[in-house]
Parts: sequence; structure tokens; C-alpha cells
Amino acid sequence: MHGLIVLTLVESQSAVLFPRPGRLTWLLLTITFTCTAMGCIQSIACNKSRIKRENIVVYDLSATIDHCPTVIEENSPIVLRYKTPYFKASARIVMPPISRNETWVVGWIQACTQMEFYNTYGDVGMSSWELPQLREGLVRAISDSDGVSYPWYGNTTETVTIVGPTSKPSRFIVSMNDNFYPSVTWAVPVSESNTPLLTNIKRDQSFTTWLVALNTTSREKILLHTIKWRMRVDIAVDPSLPLGSRARLVGRVHQDQPRVLTRMEPITANAMGRPNANDAQVLMWRPRRGPPLVVIPSK
Repeated sequence: MHGLIVLTLVESQSAVLFPRPGRLTWLLLTITFTCTAMGCIQSIACNKSRIKRENIVVYDLSATIDHCPTVIEENSPIVLRYKTPYFKASARIVMPPISRNETWVVGWIQACTQMEFYNTYGDVGMSSWELPQLREGLVRAISDSDGVSYPWYGNTTETVTIVGPTSKPSRFIVSMNDNFYPSVTWAVPVSESNTPLLTNIKRDQSFTTWLVALNTTSREKILLHTIKWRMRVDIAVDPSLPLGSRARLVGRVHQDQPRVLTRMEPITANAMGRPNANDAQVLMWRPRRGPPLVVIPSK
């Protein structure tokens, strides 16, 4: 716009002082070229200052599940507990210099994409932890954030924050781990009886985990890697046996290893904000006969 104003002024002055058409045309062409060239230079400089995917280096990316079986604990007369092996992910990152006054966070975002979690009590019925929106197909994923650090899985080893401007590359490691360590009542959860009736625990859950660089000012997201993993548990229980010898693992002993995808998978909107899986889940009692009952509602 400033270039156009200058051109108008020069044209009117030149028409009086330099009435020759050739000179006027030459002067106008020179000014137009200069303005255009300056615009190009500014655009190039602007692009160079932006953080792009190809400028972020990720190496030593690791995604594993410990090669050990789920451990069953029968220490309590009230509940059985089990502890699964850990899913672990880590990566070394080199972030290029940040030339602007902006903040970037690099770390792990995780969402639950499928959940089956059934505790069977003989022929009486079963309790189940459910994610209603996921179960009914209303959403494709639900955030697995810690409930505080949305959208991040956590805010200790899981993320690193870089505040610009920075004059040199930033080098760091981001890591996370996840496992199951729940309690399941021996007795029917809606009964006043303490008689152990638990006969089976079956759990099958799937997750997508993203390594992401997020500009907290513009909310621009750069996806660096996508990981898929699954945890399955199958425990048979004989409630008639003494405490300490009732439960045993059946089926698979070790978990399938995570998959690092060769093509990036977009982050769904529900993976970025509230509610997280812990707040969205509901504990249901589903008797063999009669209507289902909500034991613990979502938060």
C-alpha cells in the first residue's frame, strides 16, 4: 500500500517536472520492481523463521512393552489386584533455534481408542468399566491425559517446554510409561455380602500415542510420530479356593509389542481436551437377569 502511494506522488510530480513519457515510464518501473523485490525478501525471511517438521530431528525413538507377565496380587480379603507390564516410549529430540517470541512444547499425547473391561461373577452377572461415548461410537478416541496437563499425558518427563527466542538448537529427551494396576472386588460390587464370587477378569484396551510439537501461542501442531499399542489381560478365578491361590493367568502371557506407524495419523479433537478416560468412564453392574445399574457414574 505504501508503494502505491509513492507511485502516485512520483507520477504527478514527474508529469510536471519531467513531461517526457520515456523518463516517467522508466521511473515507475524501477519503483515497482523495488517494492515487489522487498516483498519477496520479507516473505522468504518470514518462512525461514517458522519451525517446520523437516527441521525437527527425532532419533533413538523407542516404544516397548516390558517382556514380563501380568502379576496377580491376592493380599486382601476385599479385592484382587493385578499389575500389567509397562508400556514405555522415549525419544531424543533436536529442536531448531526459535527466532520469534513464542513457546513450543514437545511431548507425548495419548488417547484410548477401544476398551473392554469385564469382571464376571459366575452366573450372577458382571461388572464392567465402560466409556459410553466410545462404546456407542460417538467418538473415535478419548484423551488419556493425567487430567491436569491437557492435552499432554503428563508434565514431568513427558514434556519439554522451549521459550523463544533461542540462539541455538535445543536437545532433550521426552519419555512416558503406562500400565494397569486396578482393584477388583471378590464379592459382587452391588451386594452387601462379602462372599467371594469373582470367576473371571477380562480386559482389552487399545491406545494411540503421538509425539507432538505444539506452539502454545498459535496452537499449531507438528506431528512427529504415531504409536499404536494394546494391553490384554485374562484371569481365571476359583472363588472357592483359599485366598492366595484363587487366581491365575490364562491365554497370552506376554503382550504384543507396540507399532510405530510409517504414516502419521491425525490427532482427533477428543484426544486434545476434557474429559479424560478416567473421568469419562462408568462402572456398570450388568446382572444376568434384570436391568443394568450404574455403580459409579462418570465425573
